Amino acid sequence: MAARTPQLSAGLLIHRNTALGVEVLLAHPGGPLWARKDDGAWSIPKGLVEDGEELLVAARREFAEEIGQTAPDGEVMELGEVRLKSGKRVVGFAIDGDLDVSVVTSNTFEMAWPPRSGKTQAFPEIDRAEWFSPDDARRKLNPAQVAFIDRLLERLSPNL
Repeated sequence: MAARTPQLSAGLLIHRNTALGVEVLLAHPGGPLWARKDDGAWSIPKGLVEDGEELLVAARREFAEEIGQTAPDGEVMELGEVRLKSGKRVVGFAIDGDLDVSVVTSNTFEMAWPPRSGKTQAFPEIDRAEWFSPDDARRKLNPAQVAFIDRLLERLSPNL
């Protein structure tokens, strides 16, 4: 039996400079399984790369699907790849930009809910997005994705 290739996702880490310093935009997963989870549950907006799709194109598409807004234009920084506990690989890109996240309009997914009820419900893939300081982001993020914050700050350090 052939080994299964890990899934590949691509995502965007949007960052902005404020009077208090750098802030990054993170997304909280929607649905009942994530409703009461906070620290360690957030993510950069990301999603699966389709066959033959360029990584940055996939990251921009997924951002628009999950946040409901087009990602800011601007210089793109490659943040490399991380591997989640599930084995999924995530490639990250950073873009400087600002946007209002008070309203997130995410695509939806369906799942059987409540469990064993035989009923299916639709839930938003992302239920909210927020701006965080790097320290808060490290606490909120899925632990494997914390490397994206560190890599971003390393690349920004000559400019800070």
